[in-house]
Amino acid sequence: MLGLESSCDETAASIVARGADGTARILSNIVYSQVEDHAAYGGVVPEIAARAHVEAMDGIVRAALAEAAIRIDALDAVAATTGPGLVGGLIVGAMTGRAIAAARDIPFLGINHLEGHALTPRLTDGIAYPYLLLLVSGGHSQIILVRGLGQYERWGTTIDDALGEAFDKTAKLLGLPHPGGPSVERMASAGNAARFRLPRPMKGDPRLDFSFSGLKTAVRLAAEAASPLSDNDVADLSAAFQAAAADSLGDRVDRALARLRTVLPAGTQAVLAVAGGVAANQAIRAALTAATARHGAQLVAPPAALCTDNAAMIAYAGLERLEAGLIP
Repeated sequence: MLGLESSCDETAASIVARGADGTARILSNIVYSQVEDHAAYGGVVPEIAARAHVEAMDGIVRAALAEAAIRIDALDAVAATTGPGLVGGLIVGAMTGRAIAAARDIPFLGINHLEGHALTPRLTDGIAYPYLLLLVSGGHSQIILVRGLGQYERWGTTIDDALGEAFDKTAKLLGLPHPGGPSVERMASAGNAARFRLPRPMKGDPRLDFSFSGLKTAVRLAAEAASPLSDNDVADLSAAFQAAAADSLGDRVDRALARLRTVLPAGTQAVLAVAGGVAANQAIRAALTAATARHGAQLVAPPAALCTDNAAMIAYAGLERLEAGLIP
């Protein structure tokens, strides 16, 4: 299965195959990042992203085939992200995938980007259904019960900003470079999280939704009060923001795991899988580790390269759908 991903600012192609033992294996996973193309703008510019996908896609596909050591005529099917995402990029991936599939007379499968993230823990760790998924990325913050292929229940979502978006906007506010998440984490490692008192949005609320807009505003007000900001100020604000975000997220997960216990068969271990770029943040990982430990649940966190946007997750989602006969 060839998978293509171009929903935002990564152009990616991957080959995933099912082995004789039933295990899915990643034969190649090529990702071209456009970070440098967008750095000067402090965020992703859709038109620039679309043009970069057009220029890079063919070469990325060839590289994925070469790394997997297979010819294009060995493909059984092609899968590509068809949403959600930036329209220009989605068109590039979908049209490339459809063209290859038509030329080889093999199936084409359009894959929802979020389903790709949702199924990644099955690719990396082989976990069984059902499990709880925490998706935290630049565009999404959701808690989803994954009952089976195509069977997803959204238990919670953001009512304003996604967590990754809040990281990016906080970084821009503090004058840190794009991408914001890693920049905030680097500065936070040298900061004092206790210096600034920031709110923990939604903490204690019985709903499982998220809210990060108020936290972002609190950082802005604190930064304005401390202006002009020194490097120490920026480090302390970064640490305080990160700690508040992790604390809020831990509370949401605590409540979600308690609810999960009510729907699992007796004696079944609860599993929390985490996906999305923010899942690579070590403070977030620590909060999730603590929450799962309190509930005796298993935490499944794929490698960082498979938490951010990639084509292996799209290829695997396509493979599962192909094997289940879910072909459009």
